[in-house]
Formats: sequence, structure tokens, C-alpha cells
Amino acid sequence: MMAVMRLTSALSFLVDEAIDVPDGDAFLTTLAARLVSDGVALTGGALTQAAPHPVIERRTWLWRADTGRVIEALDLARSADPAQNHVARNWLDGLGTGVIQEDPAGGPSDGAMLGWAASRPFSGAESELLREVARFAAAPLALLAARSTLATLLTTYLGRRSAAQVLAGRSRREPGEIIRAALLYADLRGFTELSEATEAREVIVALDAWFDRIAGAVHAFGGEVLKFIGDGVLAIFPVGERNAAAACDAALRAVAAARAGMDHLNRARATQDVAPLSFGTALHLGEMLWGNIGTADRLDFTAIGPAVNLVSRLEGLCRPLGQTVLVSGTFAAETTQLLIPLGEHGLRGIAAPCAVFAPQP
Repeated sequence: MMAVMRLTSALSFLVDEAIDVPDGDAFLTTLAARLVSDGVALTGGALTQAAPHPVIERRTWLWRADTGRVIEALDLARSADPAQNHVARNWLDGLGTGVIQEDPAGGPSDGAMLGWAASRPFSGAESELLREVARFAAAPLALLAARSTLATLLTTYLGRRSAAQVLAGRSRREPGEIIRAALLYADLRGFTELSEATEAREVIVALDAWFDRIAGAVHAFGGEVLKFIGDGVLAIFPVGERNAAAACDAALRAVAAARAGMDHLNRARATQDVAPLSFGTALHLGEMLWGNIGTADRLDFTAIGPAVNLVSRLEGLCRPLGQTVLVSGTFAAETTQLLIPLGEHGLRGIAAPCAVFAPQP
């Protein structure tokens, strides 16, 4: 008669449930709790995975038994050996003397590590169970890493909102969603002249520096960059979790931060004897349609609607009016910040004249 192997609680989790765990935090928390229920006297644990991200090299989740909570550490450094994770090793060393660490997803080359600490040396049975846990964890951790890679790459190239739609399975032409938001459109001045007079690599460096300032400011104040359009940026501060006034105020603060960032950048460019970069920005409040459009087999997420048309046309008035930032009357009616009225102006392709304002100096 064939003997039936009885799995421990931890191994049962890895076989039956771990495939559906959404992230490293939940994986480590659940696995640690199961090991404790199996009688392993843990004081802490750590899970590290490589992160295919433009800035982050590794993500490490750190668990403490006394609180049952997990904190996450991000490693931004680039190293020759991705397995050299001092954050996890120092964490485990600080929580106990009995530490065992494994490479559950195939070895040090992928930067994966699962480690545990106890207040005393692990017994032979505990060490054997932890080795089995590392072996059983390889498949669900590989799947978790693959899902994380996909989500990171989509977010990097499409943005958070579009990536979420793709991950939800929206891969066909659809009308999309109506978004009410404070809209920001910003455009780098003199880009054509810069491109004609400057070596291509230097143009890319300048573009990256500009996008770092404007997009970084947008994200810092809770906005989202929807698209990079040549040397321009379309971003939104959605109305929903915060009201229209808060969204508009956040957009104005982001513009102020971007201007400060560009001033700092231009001081650095002056020391390098290169021309300063200037830009124009327009702000409007309204609704837009954010949807999947294109051909049947080549799609793109695009914002359309009267509000998008107005904010892009309004930005075109910055140079004629001698302003860096212009605000529509609709936006001005909601913000709590003081603005200077500049009168009503016709916008190309827009039927009604637009009341235009500028921030106070």
C-alpha cells in the first residue's frame, strides 16, 4: 500500500495557494505565519527579488515575528553581483543567531533570496523544513516575479492608469473612461532650434532633464503623466478622491515645483556654457475621454475631448502673452490660489473665447 505524504501547513500553502498571492508582502507574511504554525520558532524573515525597473534594482520584504508586519526596502544601487543583498542579511543577523538563507528561484544570478532568523540555532528538522520550503517556493516566486516584471514594464512605458487597463485585459478598441480632472499641458520652448543646433545625444539629455523636472513635480503632488508628446507632456490631477479645488491647487503647486526645478537645472547648464531651457504650461479643468484607439492590432491609449483641445491651445498663448503659466477661467473658478486676470482670448479651433489667468509672481 502506497504511503501518502502529509504536507505541513507551509508546504500546503506553497502548493495550493501561493500561486494566487498578489505580491511579496503577502507571500512573506503568509508563509511566515504558516511556518510558525508548523512549530518553527522564527523571529524574522526576508524575501528579496530582482526588480526590472528603471531606478530600482531589488525589492526586499522584511518580516518581524513580534509584530507580524512587513516593511519593504528598495535597493537603488547597481552592483556586479545582484545577490549581494546586505539589507536582508543585516536584518536577519539583527533578529537572531540561527539564520538560514536559500536562493529559491534558481541561484544568485536572479537576485532572489528567502531567509529566516530565530532566537536560537534551527534544529535539524526545522532546517530540513526550511530547505523544503525554499524548494517548493521556487515556482510561485518565479510566477510572482513574472507578474511583477509585466506590471513594472507596462507602468514604465504606458503609465499607471493605462497599465492597469492592460493588466485587466483591455486589449481591444474601446470607448474608454470619462475622467474629470485638472489637466496640465506643458511644452518645451525652442525645441526645434535646439534639435537643429545640438548633437542628438545632447538633445536627448536635455529632454530627459526637462521631463524629470515636469513629470517628477506632477507625481510629487499626486498627478499622473498620461503621455509624452514629442517635447510636451499631458498630465492629470483627477477629481474623485479629492475635490476639484484640491486637484487644481495640486496642479498649481506641481507647476511651481517644476519651475523651481528648471531654474536649478538652468543654473547648472550655465556653468556648462549651454543655453537655458524654457517652457510653457497651461492648466484647465474638465472632462476627457481616455481610451484605447488605433487599428485592430496596434493600439494606443489616448486622451480626447474638448478639455484636451482647450488646454493644448491655451498653452500656445504662453509665448504671445509673455507668460510661463496660463490658467483657464474654469480652472481659476475652483482653485484657492490667487491669480491675475489677463482677459478673454480666442483659441484656435475653439468656438468660444476663453477667460485666461496667470499665477501671481
